[in-house]
Amino acid sequence: MTDETINAVELATELTMAWLSNPNTRTSAEDVPAFLNSMHDAVVGLSTAPAENPPEEAIPEFTGAVTARKSLANPDVIISMIDGKPYKTLTRHLSTNGLTPAEYRARYGLKADYPMTAPSYSAMRRDMAKKIGLGRKPGPKVPVKGETPASEPKRSRPAKVVDPV
Repeated sequence: MTDETINAVELATELTMAWLSNPNTRTSAEDVPAFLNSMHDAVVGLSTAPAENPPEEAIPEFTGAVTARKSLANPDVIISMIDGKPYKTLTRHLSTNGLTPAEYRARYGLKADYPMTAPSYSAMRRDMAKKIGLGRKPGPKVPVKGETPASEPKRSRPAKVVDPV
């Protein structure tokens, strides 16, 4: 026997004794040889494992359910490359799949300016925001296209009360 084998046997024996000395371990005499054998196999497996260059995990290739061009073909919806279903916005769909928009773009090789919302939905939201005045600085109100500026009624000054004394 070599020193490595003796060390493996000694280590497996010590591990088995430690396992048996645990008061929470309930075992029969028939189980001890099988446990000792499994400890020995584990120690030998760990001692002969190559320490250099651990195996690199293969990065899985993701193929989209549709092409990038087809996902943007309809202006009313944007088609997910994960499942091929249409959505008005992808952000909630991505979060339920554990992705951020940047990770989604990287996974499928999309450009940084790939939209996360359908064009018609974005236009509708933009029009609604303009209508309620978001994005404007405080000041005089500018009429929206198609509306006529409403003239404000003139405020009259209160008359001065003169005491005739």
